[in-house]
Amino acid sequence: MTATSFKRCGIYAALSLALTAAPVYAGVTDEDIIADQETTEDIVTYGLGLRGQRYSPLESINRETVQEIRPVWAFSLGGEKQRGQESQPMVKDGVMYVTGSYSRVYAIDVKTGDELWQYDARLPDGIMPCCDVINRGVALYDDLVIFGTLDAKLVALDAKTGKVRWKKTVDNYQDGYSITAAPIVVKGNVITGVSGGEFGVVGKVRAYDAKTGALVWERPTVEGHMGYVWKDGKKMENGISGGKPGQTWPADLWKSGGAAPWLGGTYDADTDLLFFGTGNPAPWNSHMRPGDNLFSSSRLAIDPDDGKIVWHFQTTPHDGWDFDGVNELISFDYTENGKPVKAAATADRNGFFYVLNRTNGEFIRGFPFVDKISWAKGLDDKGRPMFVSENRPGDPTEIKDGKQGNTVTSAPSFLGGKNWMPMAYSAKTGLFYVPANEWQMDIWNEPVAYKKGAAYLGAGFTIKALNEDYIGVLRAYDPKTGERVWEYKNYAPLWGGVLTTAGGLVFTGNPEGYLMAFDDKTGELLYKFNTGSGIVGSPVTWDMDGEQYISVLSGWGGAVPLWGGDVAKRVKDFNQGGMVWTFKLPKR
Repeated sequence: MTATSFKRCGIYAALSLALTAAPVYAGVTDEDIIADQETTEDIVTYGLGLRGQRYSPLESINRETVQEIRPVWAFSLGGEKQRGQESQPMVKDGVMYVTGSYSRVYAIDVKTGDELWQYDARLPDGIMPCCDVINRGVALYDDLVIFGTLDAKLVALDAKTGKVRWKKTVDNYQDGYSITAAPIVVKGNVITGVSGGEFGVVGKVRAYDAKTGALVWERPTVEGHMGYVWKDGKKMENGISGGKPGQTWPADLWKSGGAAPWLGGTYDADTDLLFFGTGNPAPWNSHMRPGDNLFSSSRLAIDPDDGKIVWHFQTTPHDGWDFDGVNELISFDYTENGKPVKAAATADRNGFFYVLNRTNGEFIRGFPFVDKISWAKGLDDKGRPMFVSENRPGDPTEIKDGKQGNTVTSAPSFLGGKNWMPMAYSAKTGLFYVPANEWQMDIWNEPVAYKKGAAYLGAGFTIKALNEDYIGVLRAYDPKTGERVWEYKNYAPLWGGVLTTAGGLVFTGNPEGYLMAFDDKTGELLYKFNTGSGIVGSPVTWDMDGEQYISVLSGWGGAVPLWGGDVAKRVKDFNQGGMVWTFKLPKR
């Protein structure tokens, strides 16, 4: 062989190795999305499956082996843009996609932890996020990575290069709109809600063609507003939400009613329904808006084809405590009296856990999942709360100077028995694993007038801990009985998501910075690792080359240090950060 041919062979060999090592982008299909909970080599949905159960059938990392897991790489989000990191990683074809604060997206090689590309949204100066500059993740479809921004845009990036393929303005950020949730893709449409309930926006859910960004339908989540569909580029009316305006709202308050579906949705293929929760009515001062104020603080079942509301369940009618109803509604099945039940469950900010019939929204059962609930004495046989009238913040117009209504002490606080952080469900144990918080608040009402783009609360508050030694509590519940099976108490509030696996484990993180693994049956703490900053993201697991991996995003922030009042003192010394940690068992 000549020197020239030897050199040429060397070049070909090096090129071949480079091509072998490079990620191969097969694209995400509708079939991939539907099968996500059963497939383990990738993660292509927020919630590890459209139902949002956050359960994995992987079991190499289990009760016996979890103590041996080791970090294999750690990726820094870099720069000075830290604050809260609430994202859930996605994994496809050897690449991890994760979002960071200030509307950033990263693509990471999962074998090495090397950055492949980064996208930074160019945010205007006037963004108005209520609860930190966070983002909870992307949606994947075809060869696109799709996410929402703090200036209320939906952006589709090329999965290979990070270049913008399409960008759509969902709403006007100057009016108070933003997007923080991970979108959901169903039947080729990418579907998103909006944030902004504290600014008197009109909540809405919108669907876009995932490949092109063309608008498909829009459904307002406040009673009285018209829904629309787009056919052949033409905008067509598709019925008023709730039938007509003013049925459960006084005067014109429905025009700035809030009810923002800011957390995103889940989907159940059995019933072909999207499930979205809605936020607080605006303003917080409930005396200004007598009535149930539909569809605020509710769960909505939405037809994914045209956006029509099929059924609704309102967890807090005439909400006066900011008990947003956005928390995830998770579909699951069980057998009762020998008959199968198609159910869905949610742990609400108001402190009650609800089990519904997901085919029609009928109430099956409900029970408290926190120790103290003072605003209601229970639920009636249809799931409607039985209010404690003296625990509603007072009407300022009844006070002589009219500046501030009577203060009440209410539990839970407006940050909720559970806030946005997703719980998990294991079909193996039949239990839900709920990241709860025990706290209360002093809350009072104030006069307020609506001004577009300005804060629209009409209330003041101070949050207080109920216990000296803990606020956060990870709890396991049997949804068929309401039995609390076990609990783990945490000094600081819990603000991160939960993952459960067939290996008998429950993973979550805490603000103190620890990734933790618990026995799913007993609650025994089996493993913890300090990531260097508080965890408010959601852990995930997948397998590659026959090995199981665990990943979590670490980076303290979110609503607690911003809104926490006295509670914020417990976390004031916690350090911010931005790091993706990935773990696996060592090879034997």
